[in-house]
Amino acid sequence: MPQTIFALVRHGQTDWNAQRRLQGSTDIPLNDVGRGQARDAVAVLSAYEWDAIVSSPLSRAAETADLIAAGLGLSVDRRVPELAERHFGRAEGLQAGPELDALLNSGSLHGAESEDEAASRGLTVLEALAEEFRGRRVLVVAHGTLLRVSLNRAIGRTLQSIENAALNLAHHHPLDGWHLEYFNGERVMAAVQS
Repeated sequence: MPQTIFALVRHGQTDWNAQRRLQGSTDIPLNDVGRGQARDAVAVLSAYEWDAIVSSPLSRAAETADLIAAGLGLSVDRRVPELAERHFGRAEGLQAGPELDALLNSGSLHGAESEDEAASRGLTVLEALAEEFRGRRVLVVAHGTLLRVSLNRAIGRTLQSIENAALNLAHHHPLDGWHLEYFNGERVMAAVQS
């Protein structure tokens, strides 16, 4: 059975990224640095032929996908609501530091999506895309936390944060599962694969 190849790309930088604010599902647009990162990603992504491009509907991911697609001479096939970033409730908008750390570690994020729920949602949509585009190449533009926790679950390892607009190349085989080839633009050692 043929494998499906995924480029899993985090959106470009936003002002909240630059300020180290937790965005979550808050719809914050790209800034000019982020637009440049999206355009720069085209050079790496153009080494492959893409059969489909999908993205989160949040504007920072949607614009990143649009810029990448334009650079590749393609168009975005669709926005997938399940690719939206994890919802962090009242922690969204807080800057990295003691207040945010205390809130995240207290377990008191009422109404927020848990990491486990986000991983389940993300992996479910990626596996649905793998089935839909079996044997093809799919470029997915989404969000750092959603992609990281989904990949963690898929490969059974704990990955560090995903960089803006970096290449994460994963392979899905119906029998062998998921294998990560590139993470943050660097080739992954075989030991990281499951």
